Amino acid sequence: MTTTSAGKMVGMYVHQHWPYNRPYCARTWTDEDWHAYAGGLHRLGYNTVLIWPVLETIPDPPTPSDVAALKKHGRAIRMLQREYGMRVYIALGPNVIPDDASACRFTFEKRHFFSCDLRADPGDPGAMRAMMERRRKLFEYLAAADGVCIIDSDPGGYVGSTNQEFVDLLVAHRRMFDRLRPGIEIVYWMHAGWLGYNRFYETGKLTFSTDDENLDCLSRLIEADPAPWGLANGLPLAEKLGIADRVISFNYGRIEGEPSFPLTNFGGDSAWEGGAAPGPRGVMGNAQTHCVQLPNTFAFAMGAQGRRVAEADYVAFADQLLPGLGTLIVEAWAALSGDDPGRMRHAAADVQAAEPRASSERPEPVTGPLGGLLFGDPRRFLSDLALQLEMRAAYCDLRAEDEVTSESVAAFADAASLWQAQHGYENSWWWPDLDPTLRRVGSPEVNAVLDTQMNPWDAPAALQTTAFDYVARHLREAESFTPRLLAALRNAAKRR
Repeated sequence: MTTTSAGKMVGMYVHQHWPYNRPYCARTWTDEDWHAYAGGLHRLGYNTVLIWPVLETIPDPPTPSDVAALKKHGRAIRMLQREYGMRVYIALGPNVIPDDASACRFTFEKRHFFSCDLRADPGDPGAMRAMMERRRKLFEYLAAADGVCIIDSDPGGYVGSTNQEFVDLLVAHRRMFDRLRPGIEIVYWMHAGWLGYNRFYETGKLTFSTDDENLDCLSRLIEADPAPWGLANGLPLAEKLGIADRVISFNYGRIEGEPSFPLTNFGGDSAWEGGAAPGPRGVMGNAQTHCVQLPNTFAFAMGAQGRRVAEADYVAFADQLLPGLGTLIVEAWAALSGDDPGRMRHAAADVQAAEPRASSERPEPVTGPLGGLLFGDPRRFLSDLALQLEMRAAYCDLRAEDEVTSESVAAFADAASLWQAQHGYENSWWWPDLDPTLRRVGSPEVNAVLDTQMNPWDAPAALQTTAFDYVARHLREAESFTPRLLAALRNAAKRR
């Protein structure tokens, strides 16, 4: 593999919002995991890493697990910079703080974000001073970072807050960073827009800021000039204002959307096209379950380097994970992305046959030059593929039935539960046809769980509570959606 040229960013966002098992959730990574993954990224051509260390939910004082996580992230920053020459950025919500009493009840690895998050009022000078002091103490562990990306939404926002207050918030971070280490770049991560996301908490319906609103915010930021600063997204608006050279493209969701029930994405051009569409300063991709999303991680990097990707390239890539198994692995990925349960089960059997056993006849396989992406466990990687294939095959059977049977419901619930027990993810589950398929089961219990999954674009006209409480409640409920759904499906299979 080759690396990129001309210093443009090719970045990977290490997302850590949801707590689940190692190595699926990056919160759980060890120093060795970070080193292995970084080595794989570097060989693929990535030269930048954006880390969300979920500082927003760390209580004051931090728990021992929080201190350990802060120190680990500090070591990861220095390792990425010194050993691989990578740029390292930290992601940060603009005004999210924890409810200390709730946050301190959980370890860093197990803490759910929306069980303990609060919003500081950007228009309250006292609240801002208190938040910045909290953040200063946390950033002491992370001060070696090259920059901090502060998003304008999700999570963040405050009903009635103005663009000027958001810019003032960025300026307050500039002052705080300068006290720690002058030169830390602030990157304004333009997403839904500050005013647009504030309306979400006001109405319960998600709308993005208009171009005029975003232009106003950018104009105020230019005037404030919290140098050094950059911009993620918003290239057409930046061109109008003459600041296009500050822009990094965050081509979100091309490798993996979030929140996502872990499942390997393969096929199509989305990941490649995401990498191939950089801003003037480069491009950033994102993943939530990094050890599962290897084919799209590869495709994104190849797009950033302008190198087309065909099936033979995926086979060569997979052979650099596990030499000699490239064709088998790519067939498993292809089967997983299709709709043929027979092909999936055949691929699962082949993967299981290739999975090494602890015996003299079947020793642990030698990993290839990209073996770091397997997090030191090739058997887990192969076992994960088989579990995913069996789950998708059972789902395809259920979806294809004219009349849903208890056997098909039980088969899917059991296969999905086995895979979920492996990775431990608990949040929302968004497959395009999952909701209508599972409603055909005809279970009031299953339907009741499905009804709790929020559609942020279609809130009811009459809310039973304030819009802020409505949004907050649905975000909290989403954090237990998957285990509740699987339990309801298991019960439904028994009662049919």
